[in-house]
Amino acid sequence: MQEYKIEITSEQSGKRLDVCLMGYFNRVNSGLSRTTLQKIIQEGGVRCAGVTLDKPHHKVKAEDIIAVSVEDKKSADLKAENIPLEVVYEDADLAVVNKPVGLVVHPAPGNAEHTLVNALLHRFKKLSDINPGRPGIVHRLDKETSGLLVIAKNNASHLNLARQFAKHSIDRVYVAIVKGRMEFDENVIEAPIARHQFKRKNMAVSYADNSKYAKTYYRVLKRVKDFSLLELKPFTGRTHQLRVHLKFIGHPILGDTKYGTKDDFGRLALHALSIGFNHPGSDKPVNFVSKAPKEFESFLKKNT
Repeated sequence: MQEYKIEITSEQSGKRLDVCLMGYFNRVNSGLSRTTLQKIIQEGGVRCAGVTLDKPHHKVKAEDIIAVSVEDKKSADLKAENIPLEVVYEDADLAVVNKPVGLVVHPAPGNAEHTLVNALLHRFKKLSDINPGRPGIVHRLDKETSGLLVIAKNNASHLNLARQFAKHSIDRVYVAIVKGRMEFDENVIEAPIARHQFKRKNMAVSYADNSKYAKTYYRVLKRVKDFSLLELKPFTGRTHQLRVHLKFIGHPILGDTKYGTKDDFGRLALHALSIGFNHPGSDKPVNFVSKAPKEFESFLKKNT
């Protein structure tokens, strides 16, 4: 348990308790979110002059000394594993890795080992622990998808990147090989997505009340025989969005056994080619690019 003591200034007098605490914890790069602080307040972890303040909207006064008790995070029982890892970029705040196809991003029930997280624990000395079960993980790629992932090394970077993902300001570009020759050179797919009505592990385009807005841009890079190479940009981040949208328009991604057929392609033909964002340390825009997998090039050459 850690205890922090915060003195309220005259400029903060009359402001909400959670807002003032959020300002302090942001300044010290604690990595605590406002939601977490509100929970600490509501559970009796905040006091002033011996009185528990359990309302996030409580108005503070100048010269109040606020004591905040924060429990230490429980570390998950995760094993570091020496799994080969391609690190594209690394600094004190983050790393960008090129995830290989077939590697699960984080542990889950029944799959506690042999994941990207296990590899990260071996490769890096420190990772964000906002979610102790998924250290460093801000976003994810499907097991079958290869490509670039940004990893947070501390909680302040994690929260900053998470906010950018929430605002859809992260610039992500994918490449995919799909069935059929695309009719249009470029287009936008706008179709809401929800969990499949019968196949509960699948997603589907749906206009039910529980569906979520989803938008994908595509551009044709190349057409060969009965296939097309596409550049894809998701404006939203729904589960399996690219795979579901391309199936919906009649051009499933090759090798997609969940939303298409296995075909003669040995893997899901989807790769996260590049990722751009504002660096959480400098706030300057950065962009990282990888190469499309060799099997993509070989397949297109074979079918030209």
